[in-house]
Formats: sequence, structure tokens, C-alpha cells
Amino acid sequence: MADIDHGRLIGMNNELRDAWLSDPSYTYDDYRRIFEEWLSQFAGPEGTIFTSVNAGNTACIWAESPGCDNSRVAVHFHSGGYLMGSASSYRSFGGLLSAASGARVLLVDYRLAPENPFPAAIEDALEVYRWLLDQGYEGEKIAICGDSAGGGLALVALQQFRNAGLPNPGCGVAMSPLADFTASGDSRVSIAPIDPLVTTELLEAMAVTYCGDRDRADPMLSPLYGDWSGLSPILILAGEIEVFRDDGKLCAEAAAKAGVDATFLLGKDMVHIWPIYADRLPEARDALVTIGSFICTHTGDS
Repeated sequence: MADIDHGRLIGMNNELRDAWLSDPSYTYDDYRRIFEEWLSQFAGPEGTIFTSVNAGNTACIWAESPGCDNSRVAVHFHSGGYLMGSASSYRSFGGLLSAASGARVLLVDYRLAPENPFPAAIEDALEVYRWLLDQGYEGEKIAICGDSAGGGLALVALQQFRNAGLPNPGCGVAMSPLADFTASGDSRVSIAPIDPLVTTELLEAMAVTYCGDRDRADPMLSPLYGDWSGLSPILILAGEIEVFRDDGKLCAEAAAKAGVDATFLLGKDMVHIWPIYADRLPEARDALVTIGSFICTHTGDS
């Protein structure tokens, strides 16, 4: 795959947005189909081995790059607003993440709303982590990762693992996290006119579906408002021209204020979850190098 320039990156985002908005009668099944088709264009590294597995009652897919360290695991929660996406559609990214981190990657098919409403996704995250611990994996050798809604879920999971008395994982990584359903960050307004993918209207429709009538500041919905104390090191990435920029920035600041080793990386001129474009975008490959190095450092890679 030849590399693309910034204009083509914007165009790819516009194409997905326009496909979602092309018919006002679309249901979530239509949105899911469009998203799956769009994600299918991405290619992962050759030689990656994919294996289906049930982590308790939660379906998952192992992604293993050649020579990866089977004692270390990066759990990844996919994007899609808690309403779309799948482990299968994230196989290419799973391969890229495994190659970058040198760890096995567990892609989680957490249950989606509205068929499986809140807190089903959080329950699945807890079940998967407990399953890994039961399989003999050490918490310190596990990284908890996610992008967009999956990034928010990863941050919620880190807080919930601690609340449940489970061992802390080695680290957490959140890419463009949807982490504040109250939309308190300035970027939700200031970046909305230039974000090439996420529209305010679609985001609000997703929020209504997932949050229902719950307080949107509930930390199980919006980890920004949770207790960050005592958590493992966290790396949060967000693009400069995405509405979730400040979701990530504010979470990193809240975590650091609570004494957590928290790093925020702003991708200059980058869009929502730009690391998934690593098969064709130099900036995405650079981000994956940073993510992989962070996971290696904090999961005991020798």
C-alpha cells in the first residue's frame, strides 16, 4: 500500500462520514455494515496468526505477530461508539499492535448497545481481564488498550479493575478516547466545524442510545470524572483536528493530578484514531512505534 498524504486522510474520513449520513432512514445495522466495509480496506502485517477464543462468555480473537512474546498481552477494545465495530474488523490493527509491542493482542468482541445496553461492555471487559488472570497471565504483563469508545472503555476498565480489587495491569493506552459524555472539553465545540469524521448530531444520537437517562458524568460512562488514583501508567493519544482531542487531554491531566504516570500525545494535524492507518500513513506508524515502546516498557519486555 502506497503512503497517503494529509488530503487523502481527510478524504477517507469524509467518505465514511458521508456514507453514514447518506440515508436518514439508516438503522444501526446499516451503520455497522458501512463501518465493517470501510475497515476492511486496511492491511496488517504478513504472517500474523489469528485465532478465535472465548474469554469466559466473551468472544475474542488472538492476533499474534511472528516471534511475539506469549507471556505478554495487549488487550484491545475497538472503536464504534459502543454501537458498532467488532474484533474481526480490527484484525489488521491487532496485527500491527502485536508487531509494534511484541506482545500477543487480544481483540475483544464486547457486547454492543442497544441490544446489550450499558453496562454490558464494562462487564465484558472485567470478564476478559479475570479470564486472563485465571489463565496464568500476570497483571503487570498485560496492557489495556482501546480506541475511540474502546479507548473510553479501556480507561473505565482500569478504574473498575482497581475498584474490584484486581491486580493492576502493566499499563493502559487510549487512542482518541470517547471519555466524556458531558462534552465539557472545548474541542467538542471548537473542532466540530473541521473534524472530517465525527459530527455533533451523530455523536449525540450515539450518546442518547448508550447513556439513556443516566447521569452522563457517571464515571462508568465518562471516566474523566472517575477516581484516577493508584492506576498504572497511561498513554493517551488524540488528534489535533478531532472533537475528542480534549477528552484525551483532560483525562491525562486528571490522571497526572491524581499521581498517575500519565502521558498525552497530540497528533499534529491528525484525525480521529489515526494510528489505525499505519499501513498507509507515516504519522500512524510513528504513533505505533510510540505505543509499542510504551507497552514494552511497562509490561516487562526484556
